[in-house]
Amino acid sequence: MVDVLEEKNYTRLCATKSMLVVNGMFPGPTIRVRKGDTVYVNAINRGPYGVTLHWHGVMQPRNSWSDGPEYITQCAIQPGTNFTYEIDFSTEEGTVWWHAHSDWTRSSVHGAIVVHPSEGTTYPFPEPDGEEVLVLGSWYTGDVNEMVQADLKAGDDLPDSEAYTINGQPGDFCPCSSDSTYRWHVDYGKTYLLRILNADMNAELFMAIAGHNITIVGSDGAYVKPFVTNYIMISPGRTIDALLTANQTPSHYYIVARQYNSGIISYKVFDHTNASAILQYNGNYTAPDKPEFPTTLPSYYAIDATVNFTMQFRSLADEDHAIDVPLNITTRMFITASVNELGEKSYLRMSSSFNNISWVNPPVDVLTAYYRNMSGYYTSDFPDEPPAFFDFTGMLSANTSASDFGTRVKVLNYGEEVEIVFQGTNVINASINHPMHLHGYTFYVVGQGQGNFDGEKDPKTYNLVDPPQLNTISSPKNGWVTLRFKADNPGVWLLHCHLDRHLSWGMNTVLIVKNGPTAETSLREPPANMPSCAIESNIKEAVDDKSLTG
Repeated sequence: MVDVLEEKNYTRLCATKSMLVVNGMFPGPTIRVRKGDTVYVNAINRGPYGVTLHWHGVMQPRNSWSDGPEYITQCAIQPGTNFTYEIDFSTEEGTVWWHAHSDWTRSSVHGAIVVHPSEGTTYPFPEPDGEEVLVLGSWYTGDVNEMVQADLKAGDDLPDSEAYTINGQPGDFCPCSSDSTYRWHVDYGKTYLLRILNADMNAELFMAIAGHNITIVGSDGAYVKPFVTNYIMISPGRTIDALLTANQTPSHYYIVARQYNSGIISYKVFDHTNASAILQYNGNYTAPDKPEFPTTLPSYYAIDATVNFTMQFRSLADEDHAIDVPLNITTRMFITASVNELGEKSYLRMSSSFNNISWVNPPVDVLTAYYRNMSGYYTSDFPDEPPAFFDFTGMLSANTSASDFGTRVKVLNYGEEVEIVFQGTNVINASINHPMHLHGYTFYVVGQGQGNFDGEKDPKTYNLVDPPQLNTISSPKNGWVTLRFKADNPGVWLLHCHLDRHLSWGMNTVLIVKNGPTAETSLREPPANMPSCAIESNIKEAVDDKSLTG
């Protein structure tokens, strides 16, 4: 496959801008494979700046080299150059996705990956009559990377989107948008497999379809026990697979997505738009003056709706879809997730942290430094717990707001069974949900709850029978979530909040999983054509020198 990255003009919200896209498409092309396939994608960069691509939810066994996050497993593919990614599918089945993993370029560079069952197997539910991909995204009327860099330099908050989108379109409730609203055409009586992904930059989203229930059957490339719902809440980075039967009176029905704001209710500065598409029945009937609106769509601050939906996920855990929850934990990590401030009152800047450490990108990617045993680019001392324990969810004093900075990683031995508890904090009164994503792995979400994690009581509530197997999970506002996995994929893997605002401020770290005892349990050798960090450094130095002199 060939992915050509180049700029193209798009008009939304009454304004036209140029932005980087893949193969002239926004959202980008859907990749369709079968479970266990290997796919090669030649990324040709004809854009004006460096870029990388990440295959979100694809575990890439022993192949960190093609995972994609800039500064972690590679340096950027520079303009006028190319790099071929090897995408190795293993246990994934369902919907995962791909996106840029450099700056905020993923706002326009992203798309779905549909992983069909392997040859000779089928779905754990009746074969659907058709399928549909819905990509939820965000729209910025300006150049988002320029806006982000200006805000970071000034110490300002990072930009909010001007609209949310469904398959690239804001829909009927946004200016200059009703003529291009996306329409999904269905036949009465047929059942469709709906594949939904949240490619938005910074918002968890509610979505509902007027007049229709859906049956959730999968998430993050794995099947779940089916359950019926009339809305979803989906975090950035998550995918959800659902069955919809077109069994209502033939007409037009709105599909609407809006933000779930887990911040304080008094905080009103966020994107309030309702993105919309239309589910339209085929056939002869009198079309309504306007489609029906989904009355089941929760409000912006509906935390109960979020909890009720999230807690229904369970792994299928049957004979054909066995699970293996780690029970003999050898490494326990307790990680606080905080939004922080630094500087003096007259000039405060935002940061974010894990265990009070804000990540600093190195000049050479961590994977190269690790593989070549290069010293000075990172330290192996990311802590297993925060520097101090206190009432993380209470009203906190100002002396808890500052974070340290560093490129500090956690090293795991091959085969370790790991438990991570993420604890949300209310530092600077800014507790919100944090969608946590681990590259190279899926994990079992064995427990979650509100308040401060209690190491004696809360583990007694863990679900070790059929916990959902995910690659992204929200650590709840003023609460905790526990995940488990076995460290059996050697390499360098990013762990981060999937709100790009927080990623830009440093809410990430890296897990290095050491080689196992055999070649088959060891990191592969790097491909010959890895993008050069030296080229990127020289370009950056030239740009910096120019900005200083003129």
